[in-house]
Amino acid sequence: MNGIEALKHYPDPSPAKDRLLLAMLPGMGIKIEDFATQGLVKLAHAARQAVDVITVKPDQTLYLDGGVAQVLEQTILTPAREAGYRRVWLLGISLGGMGALSCAAKYGDNIEGLILLAPFFGTQGTVAELREAGGFAAWRPEASAATPPEREIISWLQTRLAGAPGPGLWLGHATRDRFATGHRLLAETLPPSKTVEVDGGHDWAAWRMAFQALMARAPFG
Repeated sequence: MNGIEALKHYPDPSPAKDRLLLAMLPGMGIKIEDFATQGLVKLAHAARQAVDVITVKPDQTLYLDGGVAQVLEQTILTPAREAGYRRVWLLGISLGGMGALSCAAKYGDNIEGLILLAPFFGTQGTVAELREAGGFAAWRPEASAATPPEREIISWLQTRLAGAPGPGLWLGHATRDRFATGHRLLAETLPPSKTVEVDGGHDWAAWRMAFQALMARAPFG
């Protein structure tokens, strides 16, 4: 498939007709099968809703040129609408979080919610800009040295966090994650009920623990 390295479906075993689609996007060095072997697919299937899971890995070059959102729209969002899904969520780990945010920035009307696990949304320099500005609300894109994809994501987050309509945001992160500074800046702007910080690093143990804690809060209703 053009722009997609790998894709795999995990239908919910429930016979329920009212179903939700959750697309899981991996970070660098993560295989799409890892979502199943590491237990995230099972956790999603344990939700009160029937949750069909699709794991999808876009070509990593798309994150550099800003093309990841269009490929996800063509691969996930359009087919989901055609299949009759009325509720679509995206889950992104690390770089996959950037993909989920990029897609929401362009096609947010077609996405109900995002689950961001240790998301990468900017380089250390970009996160330092956010911190020095005092957070998302005071950051100014015109003065930023961020890449165009980073500026688009942060600008969208800025307006969404200020109350603009858009997908729901849920964040899971860890105390010793190498991107922890950015995660905490984002967590400060979200309701405490929609953020989880666990003990750990940038690894599956922390991501699984964070996702389990978020799922216990019934993000899908």
